[in-house]
Order: sequence, then C-alpha cells, then structure tokens
Amino acid sequence: MSYRPLVLVTAPVGTRSGYGSHSRDIVRSLIAMDKFDVKIWPVRWGATAQNALEENNPKDTPIIERLLGQPNMERQPDIHIHIVVPNEFQPLGKYNIGITAGLETTITPPIWVEGMNRMNLNIVPAKFIKKYIEPVVFDKHDERTKQVIGQLRLERPVEVLFEGADTDIYKQTKEFSKPLHEELLNIKEDFSFLFVGHWLQGELGHDRKDLGMLIKTFCETFKNKKDQPALVLKTSGATPSILDREDILGKIDRITKTVQGNLPSVYLLHGDFSDDEMNGLYNHPKIKAHVSFTHGEGFGRPLLEASLSGKPVIAPNWSGQTDFLTKDGAILLPGGMNDVKPDSLMKGLHVKDTKWFTVNYNYASKVLKDVFENYDKHMVKGKKLSIMNQTKFSLDAMTKKFEEILDKHLPNFEAPAKKVDLKLPKLKKVGSDTPPPQKMKLPKLKKVSV
Repeated sequence: MSYRPLVLVTAPVGTRSGYGSHSRDIVRSLIAMDKFDVKIWPVRWGATAQNALEENNPKDTPIIERLLGQPNMERQPDIHIHIVVPNEFQPLGKYNIGITAGLETTITPPIWVEGMNRMNLNIVPAKFIKKYIEPVVFDKHDERTKQVIGQLRLERPVEVLFEGADTDIYKQTKEFSKPLHEELLNIKEDFSFLFVGHWLQGELGHDRKDLGMLIKTFCETFKNKKDQPALVLKTSGATPSILDREDILGKIDRITKTVQGNLPSVYLLHGDFSDDEMNGLYNHPKIKAHVSFTHGEGFGRPLLEASLSGKPVIAPNWSGQTDFLTKDGAILLPGGMNDVKPDSLMKGLHVKDTKWFTVNYNYASKVLKDVFENYDKHMVKGKKLSIMNQTKFSLDAMTKKFEEILDKHLPNFEAPAKKVDLKLPKLKKVGSDTPPPQKMKLPKLKKVSV
C-alpha cells in the first residue's frame, strides 16, 4: 500500500458555529478521499457550545475517532490544516494550509495578511473573499522613524473552495420533529419570512447581518395591513443563554417601538438546533420564504441550506452568497457600499476606508410585499435554485473540488524512516574453556663487549 501522508487538522470541530460546521465538513472530505492519515486537534470558537459532535451519530463517529487526547504527536505532520482566523495560523507541518471564511469587507487587516503569508496555501469559501484579499497592499513603517521601509502584501496562493451542504440532511421534506412542530404552532400566521444567523455587535444598521434594519423594514412594510405575514428570527448573540435571549428580546422591542401603528408579529427562536431540526425549520409549512439583509458574508452557509428547501430566498446582491444565489434563482437586493463602523468589527480588525454593502431598504420593502402577495411566482424560482444547488454545492461536490486543489498544490511526501532493530553479533564469553594464549619464546640475548 502506498504511503498515506499524516494530516493534522487544527479546528473547532466540536463547536456549534459556522467555523465548526465548516471544519467538520473539511474533515469528512479528507476522510472520504481515503488518501490521508487524519488526526484532529479540537480548539474552541469564542463562547460557542462545544457539543456538536454526538457519539451515536454515524456521521460524527469518524471524526471522534481521530481526535487527539493530548496536544502532541510522535512526529511532525506532513500536512497541517489550520481552520481559524488568519492571525492565528501556525505552520506546524511540512506543508501548511490555512482555511478561513475571510472578512466580510473590502479590506483585509494587515495582521491577517501576515498570518496567511505563514502558510504554503490558503483556502477561502467564495470568489468575493479571494477578490478582496489578493490585491491588498500595506506600507511597512520603521517603528522608530515611521518611514516607509517596504510593503506588506499577500505572497501565498489562494484557492476558492465552497462550503458544501450535506444533501442527506438538507433537502425538501415534510417530516418534522415533534418539539419543533409544537413550537411553530405558536405562530398564528400561515405565512412567515425566516431569518437565520447571529445578531452581532454594532448599533442599528451597523450589525453585520443588519438584522435590526430587517426588523424595522419588515414592520414598516406590513404595519396597519389587514393581512400580515410574520417574521421569524432564528438568532442569538454570544451564547444561547437565558440572559442572551432576554437581551435579544429587548433589542426587538426597542426596534419595534420606533414604528407606529398596528405591527406584524416578530417571533424569536433561540437556542441550539440540530441539523435535522434546522432542515425541518427551513421546510416547515409556516415558513414561506427566507430573507437576509446581511452587509457581507464570507460564504453564507445558512442561505445555501435554506435554498435547498425550494422556497424563495431574498438576499443582498453582494458578497459570498452570490456564488450560489443566482439572479434567475434568488431574489437579489440592490444597494450600495458604505463605510464599516469600528464598533461593527472585533477589536483589531477595522481598517480605515473599509466598506461593506447596505441594501436599498425601500426596494427591499417592495420585494417583501411582492413575495407575500405573489408567492406562486417566486416559488418557481425557488424550486429552480434548489435543483441547481443540490448538485453544484453539495458536500460530495465540495470533496471533489477539495481533492483537485490538494492534487494541484501538495508536494510528494516520502514515508518516514522506519525504526530498525540493530542485531549485534553474539560475543563469546572469555573463561576457563578458552584456550590460553600461546606464549612467545624470545631468543636469549648475548652480551656484547664494546
């Protein structure tokens, strides 16, 4: 059998996060290739829960079996795959690959460029991320004189590998878990728009998902209407805790109070859902369409998964999701580029003049109304998009593309030298049974007179 290179994957494989889901899929793809000896060192992802791997789940068992119990290995891995934010990239292997969702803005911070330059290869999930990372250039300054002494730019190759959806799970279905079905029966309306994603930092209009303005626009659009749809938010902040839930409810209340009149209902779904429950949510008859006003996505995984339900998807015409949300399949919202506020990003990531996308709220309002009033027309597009994404953006398709990237870039690895037991010759014991050495008889010396 040919040599199977040792691969160490350092990633948040056990967390309930976007990076966690992506990490698990990357590992599943590596295992499916059947070319590598895969080991995994699990890391945390912020404050997200670390209970995503289930011992009785056959999809998780191959991952659990490869988890390292200690942060050490007997030898250096041939390949190290690091799935974190780029400033944390570490080149621990003979060949190193950094995988990141990137930053959802027009400028990548210098500390991320430095991290990507530490790797042999970088992989991002969307053409949009590659487009804005590759040309970025920063001046390097002398710390003492502040004079320009050089430039910082990306010096390592970047490949695009989309995040594939597991179509064994995410698909059209009429089967729903009892707890989910009972929860959604609390929604009195028969027509609901669904948003899925975290409610991130930033004031109204400046949180990355722009969830605050989605709520406000929805309320303004359908206030005082005789027939009103609902807006369902599957969201949370830092952690799915009671305090977080109350904080989210408080935000919703403050936003709805800025709109006068008889308002439509806004419902909150808070807490951890399994993949099957999420697919059930996307497909439930109470949910008629999926919507996001996001300022930017590295890829937009929930939008891809939602598209497989065959229902209309409404999202901005900018950033990662446009790779799989086509104009003839999705409802893409126009808008413009706006400056990103420093408090919208984590500390250290904001760069002057960086921008992201803001939808045209008036246009978006008309779209929400049109989807509600002319639903059947938009369902045709939703079905078309679902059929395309089931094959083009499946986990199997991702595995195939990933293998092509690795075949293109990886060097040949030689098997490490094997340990060989050195067999020394047996030495005979010197003892009484050994013949005594022969005595040498020297001639007698004659005395010589001088």
